[in-house]
Amino acid sequence: MAAGGADKFSVLLPTYNERENLPLIVWLLARTFQESGNNFEIIIIDDGSPDGTQEIAEQLEKIYGSDKILLRPRARKLGLGTAYIHGMKHATGNFIVIMDADLSHHVSLYCIKQKEGNFDIVSGTRYKGNGGVYGWDLKRKLISRGANFLTQVLLRPGASDLTGSFRLYRKEVLQKLMEKCVSKGYVFQMEMIVRARQLGYTIGEVPISFVDRVYGESKLGGNEIVSFLKGLLTLFATT
Repeated sequence: MAAGGADKFSVLLPTYNERENLPLIVWLLARTFQESGNNFEIIIIDDGSPDGTQEIAEQLEKIYGSDKILLRPRARKLGLGTAYIHGMKHATGNFIVIMDADLSHHVSLYCIKQKEGNFDIVSGTRYKGNGGVYGWDLKRKLISRGANFLTQVLLRPGASDLTGSFRLYRKEVLQKLMEKCVSKGYVFQMEMIVRARQLGYTIGEVPISFVDRVYGESKLGGNEIVSFLKGLLTLFATT
C-alpha cells in the first residue's frame, strides 16, 4: 500500500509485437488513473518482440517517468503465467491488474466494483448482463463460446467468463494463486479462477463490451486451442 494508506494499482502488461498498441494503452491507463486520483504503475513485460515494442516501451518510460512505467523485459516468449510471475516481482501496489495490450478493457470499472463489494478478485465478463463481443468473426465467437461452455460444464467455477484476459486482484491473493497454478499460456486465466474458488476467495464480475484489436492480429491459434483443451481436461481430472 502506498504512503498514507492509499491504494496503489500495479498493472502487469505482457507484450509481444504490440508496437502500435502500446503507446495508446499506456496513455489510456495513465489518464484513467490520474482522473480517478489513484496511484499507479505500469509494468511492461516484453518477451523479446522483434517489431520494436521494447524500444517503444523505453521511450514511454522516459515520457511518463520510471516510477510510472517500468520496463521489465524477457529474452523470449515463456508463457503468460510466467510473465505475470515475473512482473509480480517488481510490483509495489497492493492491487494487481493483469491485462494485455489489445485496448479492450476499462480499468476504472474494475476499481469501482472492487470497492463496492470488497472483492478479492474482479473479473470482466462477456457473457453476463450487458457484456458482449464486437468485431469477431463467427469462427472466433464459436471458439470462445464453446470454450466457456466446456469450462462451465466440467469445472462449475461459479464465474461466467473464465477465458478473459483482464482481472484485478489483491496482491496477496494473486501471490497465493500463483503458487497453486501450474498452467501456462491461455489456460492460466482459467486455472486462476478455478483455484480461487477452491481457496474461498470472493470474485466480482463486471460486464464488458469486448472490442476486437485496433492494431495487430490475435495471437489465438491452433496451438493455443489444443493447449486450452489439454489444460481443461487436466483441471477436470484434478479438481
